[in-house]
Amino acid sequence: MKKTQILLMTIISYFLFSQISFAETQKYMIEPTHTSITWVFDHFGFSRPSGKFNNISGFILFDETNPQNSSTEIIINTKGISTGVEKFDDHLKSKDFFDIKNFPIAKFVSKKITVTAKNKAKIIGDLTILSTTKTITLDTIFNKSAINSINQKSTIGFSAKTSINRADFGINYALPNISDKIDLIIELEANK
Repeated sequence: MKKTQILLMTIISYFLFSQISFAETQKYMIEPTHTSITWVFDHFGFSRPSGKFNNISGFILFDETNPQNSSTEIIINTKGISTGVEKFDDHLKSKDFFDIKNFPIAKFVSKKITVTAKNKAKIIGDLTILSTTKTITLDTIFNKSAINSINQKSTIGFSAKTSINRADFGINYALPNISDKIDLIIELEANK
């Protein structure tokens, strides 16, 4: 009887602990109006032009107490690319670059989060562009968690940056004159 009671208590304790841990991880939906990915490249050494992906969706499973237990999936609608120059946008959407007709989305899925300092972490995950997937690391800053005064929703915000080589994803147009290395700057808000 004692063994049965101990086993039962162990199962109940495990179940309760699992529920408590789960409750600490909250789901936030990415808020596209205040989320963007800016990219910067070297153009023949003359300048460093930039553009943005503005049409971004996805979610964050966020554990503020234990951020290493968090995760994210970010969907980038490649049609949402914007440089402010329509002709350039059209070229970037073509087969020379993002081929948006055949590859309408790019995606980042986190695999591991390592906290490096207060409100700072490295988020390691898989980035997929043009059906090619490579592991990248985002150097991330947790900006804030609070009730948004405009929409009254629980909101979190992050800034992140990384660099990728576009040739790794099969984007080879005008190499090496237009740089292979692309710097990415991410600003993200998400609401519960």
